Amino acid sequence: MPLKKLQLKPGINRENTRYTNEGGWYECDKVRFRQGLPEKIGGWQRISDATFLGVCRSLWNWVTLGSQNLIAVGTNLKYYIENGGAYNDITPLRATVTLTNPFETTSGSPIVEVTDANGGYIDGDFVTFSGASAVGGLTLNAEYQLSETTTNNVYTIDAGTNASSSATGGGTVTAAYQINVGPAFAIPLVGWGASSWGVGAWGVGDSSTASLRIWSQANFGEDLILAPRGGSIYLWDATNGVTTRAVALTGTEVPTSQKLILVSDVNRFVFAFGANDLGSSQPNPMLIRWSDQEDATNWSPSSTNQAGDTILSNGTEIVAAQQARQEVLVWTDSALYALQYVGAPAVWTAQSVGENTSIASQNAVGWANGVAYWMGRDKFYMYDGRTQPLKCDLRRFIFNDFNTLQYEQVFCGTNESYHEIWWWYCSSSSSVADKYVVYNYIEKVWYYGNMSRTAWLDSGLRDFPLGATYSNNLVNHEEGVDDNEGATTAPIAAYISSAQFDLEDGHQFAFIWRILPDITFDGSEVDSPSATMTLLPLQSSGSGYNNPTSVGGTNSAGITRSAILPVEQFTDQLFLRVRGRQLAIKVESSAIGVTWQLGSPRIDMRSDGRR
Repeated sequence: MPLKKLQLKPGINRENTRYTNEGGWYECDKVRFRQGLPEKIGGWQRISDATFLGVCRSLWNWVTLGSQNLIAVGTNLKYYIENGGAYNDITPLRATVTLTNPFETTSGSPIVEVTDANGGYIDGDFVTFSGASAVGGLTLNAEYQLSETTTNNVYTIDAGTNASSSATGGGTVTAAYQINVGPAFAIPLVGWGASSWGVGAWGVGDSSTASLRIWSQANFGEDLILAPRGGSIYLWDATNGVTTRAVALTGTEVPTSQKLILVSDVNRFVFAFGANDLGSSQPNPMLIRWSDQEDATNWSPSSTNQAGDTILSNGTEIVAAQQARQEVLVWTDSALYALQYVGAPAVWTAQSVGENTSIASQNAVGWANGVAYWMGRDKFYMYDGRTQPLKCDLRRFIFNDFNTLQYEQVFCGTNESYHEIWWWYCSSSSSVADKYVVYNYIEKVWYYGNMSRTAWLDSGLRDFPLGATYSNNLVNHEEGVDDNEGATTAPIAAYISSAQFDLEDGHQFAFIWRILPDITFDGSEVDSPSATMTLLPLQSSGSGYNNPTSVGGTNSAGITRSAILPVEQFTDQLFLRVRGRQLAIKVESSAIGVTWQLGSPRIDMRSDGRR
């Protein structure tokens, strides 16, 4: 018989059974498709040995007028600017107060009680003391994290060194408190007050989640405007250098609370979504406010400026916003709006461009190739002038394995070098973002895998895409072929497995005695790269009897039913002995320094009867 070429459809399809997807791919991890062919994804490399505090949920990259290439890093605990591998703390201050003899030490203990009747602090907050005199053998002029707030007036810190005596003192001390920290994860809430006012029946407990800390930011010239969700708006002045803190944005009617901010690329307006009303401290979850044109400090509408506001009608809260082409897209929990600049007196108008839509989180939207893509609560969407669901061959697979309490951790990142949109999410058994799903918008295919990340930044102004890890550092992606996040190099285990396909008509057995693997190892970093190709024959699709355990069968007969074949860079053919009516193929690697791309393998086989 002539050689049978295995040309499988690109992309992963998990919407139906393996056999239903005959001629395609069914499973993968750390694999992408390029020009219709599967290959191992690139590796990642830690940018420096330095680390930051907290879980990073936002990244922002820009270049100053002085040619500094800076990355803003927003975590639940702090806000940093990365420069040259160092993380510079620019977290704004909440308050600076003067205390008198605030410290109380205990002999032999590093725990120090601090008395401050001004309040406003919570567990985990950061404070910096200066001007303090020694007490109990300790000089406490440094930054500390509040470890326990025992009362409204007293909290504790860990000095890191045991006190030599029990004493009270410190003299006249300046205490500079950073803004309150926020949750690293969405925290389930149950009972009275767990949900919004007026939701549900009177007197009935409800369930909700406490929102995790997410920053939004944008450039205003070379300066940076930043805001934590639910907090005030701050400004970092680039001319003051990376060692100076951001300060509260001051001016006329500047919002004191918001869900997120954005600076438009049309006429440079600063937007605050879900902001407090004019003259009120109470946030309105459906209110959009904007500053005067080219003036981030003036938010008071008048006949002589273009500051203004509008309230959206469809939904209960604004969730996300994205700068698009000549418009600003705004998602509520049930609709999509487009903000368009029309000039005075309306200035900006909101037009509904999508109803009955959802979005998973503030960071669940990406913009690539002139199109907005986002993950909803039960499907994927796109907007290219009109809103439409995005056909997804992994929809059921993804949303059936989803931790719905951690929707807010979903975030989107683009990898435009490979025409990809990535979403990270928490699987059903995880409280961290441990899995990803990818849409290739040029080849219109999907694939997925396992990888823990917390934020993402494409390679626009840098050589590589950047990912934030739960190990509190940043890694360059698509650099090398291995996992270099830690101190030692680790291999990246990658594999792809096909659906079942008939060898002939699915009625007769076929005997396979030779395969031509067609794998290239270009880009590998070792002298003898290799992968493993496994052929999995089946007696009948959908039947467990005499099927490999890897596809749901049993192995009670103790018979070896698969062929596991090592493939090296100079392997042109391999000989084997397997028989079946259907076949599945798997390619995998787990060695350091190896990358690969699969071509079109061919198998040599002959008919082998019905039984």
